Amino acid sequence: MRTETPPTIRLKDYKPSDYLIDHVSLDVALQPTATGVVSILKMRPNPASRTVNAPVRLDGEALELKSVAINGETIGDNRYTLTENQLIIDDVPEGQFELTIETQCNPDANTALSGLYRSNDVYCTQCEAEGFRRITYFLDRPDVLATYQVRVEADRDTVPVLLANGNPVETGELADGRHFAVWQDPWPKPSYLFALVAGDLACVTDHFTTVSGRKVELRIYVEQGKQDRCDWAMQSLKASMAWDETAFGREYDLDIFMIVAVSDFNMGAMENKGLNVFNDKYILARADTATDQDYVNIEAIIAHEYFHNWTGNRITCRDWFQLCLKEGLTVFRDQEFTSDMRSRAVKRIQDVRTLRSHQFPEDAGPLAHPVRPQSYIEINNFYTATVYEKGAEVVRMFKTLLGAEKFAKALNIYFDRHDGDAATVEDFVTCMEEASGRDLAQFFNWYNHAGTPSVNTRLDWDQAAATATLTVSQSLSATPGQSEKPDMHIPLATGLIGPDGADMELVLSDGQRIDSGILELRSAKQSWTFSGITDRPVLSINRGFSSPVNLTTGQRDEDLLFLMANDHDAFNRWEAGQTLSRSIIMSAMQAIKDGDEPDVIDDYADALASVLASQELEPAFKAQMLALPSEADIANMQGRNVNPDLIQSARDQVRKAVGGRLAEQLESLAGDLPAGDYSPSATAAGQRALAYAALSLLGAAEPAKTAAAALSRFEAARHMSDMMGPLNMLAGLDVAERDQALDMFHQRFTDDHLIVDKWFSLHAMRKGPDAAAHIRALMQHDDFSITRPNRVRALIGTFAGMNQTGFNSASGDGYDVLAEVVMALDERNPQVAARMVSAFRSYQLMDRVRQDKARTALGLIRDKQNLSADTLEMVSRMLD
Repeated sequence: MRTETPPTIRLKDYKPSDYLIDHVSLDVALQPTATGVVSILKMRPNPASRTVNAPVRLDGEALELKSVAINGETIGDNRYTLTENQLIIDDVPEGQFELTIETQCNPDANTALSGLYRSNDVYCTQCEAEGFRRITYFLDRPDVLATYQVRVEADRDTVPVLLANGNPVETGELADGRHFAVWQDPWPKPSYLFALVAGDLACVTDHFTTVSGRKVELRIYVEQGKQDRCDWAMQSLKASMAWDETAFGREYDLDIFMIVAVSDFNMGAMENKGLNVFNDKYILARADTATDQDYVNIEAIIAHEYFHNWTGNRITCRDWFQLCLKEGLTVFRDQEFTSDMRSRAVKRIQDVRTLRSHQFPEDAGPLAHPVRPQSYIEINNFYTATVYEKGAEVVRMFKTLLGAEKFAKALNIYFDRHDGDAATVEDFVTCMEEASGRDLAQFFNWYNHAGTPSVNTRLDWDQAAATATLTVSQSLSATPGQSEKPDMHIPLATGLIGPDGADMELVLSDGQRIDSGILELRSAKQSWTFSGITDRPVLSINRGFSSPVNLTTGQRDEDLLFLMANDHDAFNRWEAGQTLSRSIIMSAMQAIKDGDEPDVIDDYADALASVLASQELEPAFKAQMLALPSEADIANMQGRNVNPDLIQSARDQVRKAVGGRLAEQLESLAGDLPAGDYSPSATAAGQRALAYAALSLLGAAEPAKTAAAALSRFEAARHMSDMMGPLNMLAGLDVAERDQALDMFHQRFTDDHLIVDKWFSLHAMRKGPDAAAHIRALMQHDDFSITRPNRVRALIGTFAGMNQTGFNSASGDGYDVLAEVVMALDERNPQVAARMVSAFRSYQLMDRVRQDKARTALGLIRDKQNLSADTLEMVSRMLD
């Protein structure tokens, strides 16, 4: 049993590094089990440090130290101390000096996929957050920025491609069949942005001409034979580069931009300067191998990593507590990009769905933490929905509060002032204050306090006085380590809609006009009285999801139906439908508990029918309207003593009833697919999304009839989107056609690892009491490997994260499966193991039986011998 407690790192303890590194020369001689690395570091004391004559403390892990030299003179081991994770040199010259370190590492043995590793005969690095210390001893922290020159050598025949950050400056042949390449990155960067990739890779090339007329070479490297799957990725890259110039005035700054796609990667992608490394699922696409969603994901993630060139690379983080500074801002930027490329309304709905399904539960459970955490044991555990998605919402609120013009001005100040800096959240907020002239001290609470605010509203209309008074209150519950909460600064985009469906003017009783429609809630309770309201208004508040809050309006069903039909804010039109359908499902749950027949509000189905018949609404938006709240959404709304089986039963019955009521209309929509060859355009993808949303509801209403039709569609499909549409529906049904289709799917694509991942994910969604046993059986399948992160995420991640009834089985079998996987993974890849633990984040919402089963499973993980610090931190937070 593990007894030692890993040290806690705290924001309040931050101190500047005692030394800086101005330039790094690396010489990397690649060998599968014994890669030699010689690093030459030009170092000097940090003038910001208060420590005089401090020892040099360099981070290092899993390294074999060969030699150390100062200013060219080799020093003996009596002049340094070597610990498990540090090289400490006490006696170094004053002023600038040159430190040369020779080390050796074993890429083949690096199953953690952090640092330098080898997978499928390709050498690859992953250095964020603290992987560079597994390559050489270094000041492995984000506030130490240096320029780099990297020489890489390897066997010419088996490793013909040698890549690193920056621009290529030299290549050459060596003896014994080896060769080398030299790369130079002129822009100072922290070590976490270092990248090296080498192997037998194919290359697809193009170019982009920047706004100033510079020609940038573009390269995408993939496994041999997969070059024909790179067209969409290249198109997305060029679109991202053009958009960033137009929308944010940011031009690319090197002569070359490279992307490498690898199949084994702990993350989705990594923004290493000029050499982005991607999980290949976010690069490879062809009509017969990738779905509409794959195309959307590729476009968005390429944009995200490219946008990091400025928000993350040129301006980086002072320390890892500032992670949201680069990630939240860059997520906001990629959301805006996708909104401009596709549908702004649909993108906003999708982002809020993600926030509610991932971040809201995080905020409501034992893993809750502020957007800027105050402490951590392993920083890898804080690459979370709170840092990314909620961090993006905080940036969006800045734009809402400041307005587009002042927000753009603030960002320009930030880019100009902090280019080349390791910045802080305070630096970013100061730029917002300067551009707007506003004091944003209270708004800073969003960075420092965890939890999702609850906002309640009441609208009182006085017909005689022709006024309407809106009263809004807020509260924020205690979260781990934060029992006392301040009032938050909450911008609420608001409208009052008249009987004609038009927005009323917002004029306060003192004559002040609220032309922006933004009300700022800054205290526990506030009221606004609007004059000139001669007709009864319907409240539309938090339009566009202007703030990430749990909103309760207490509106009547007829008001929600009115908003579904009339609100010109598309998000709130959708939100009204979600609110109403959640209420219907909750009522059905109560009816089932009482032994009654669940009843569906007929008006809700009629309202959906009107939405579907509208010629003004885009198909992608209609598809979103047809998707009822997920089982997880209902569980989060219920908040305690959750019974997932009851939720599933009630939701299924509501879907069945709605599908039956709208059957004729849905059948027409289900058959309305785009004609001609496949196109990933927003229009064509939206049309398919609506067709398959309609098919899904039909399947709920008439499973036998729809399953047969879906199998025929699957067999006749000409591209992957038209395969996965029927398959997704069949995967949720207990019918013979499900197994037929899944077997055919696997047989057809057994040699394509990305499509086999899809096959595992479809199996992971199987419902019923044998769900966990089905997962265990699939783990014995020849195609399953616990050493492949994508495969584990496809099967175990989908099961634990999306199969609510299977994972949360009252038997505890689902929890046991995950615990076993986490313990096995922890020995090989602690980062992935720790992230898998997060699936337990909502177990405290469950009924007592399920809570006890989950705690038992978590206890088994905690008590495992030699548990990694990554996983121990996550489990301990769950059980505290």
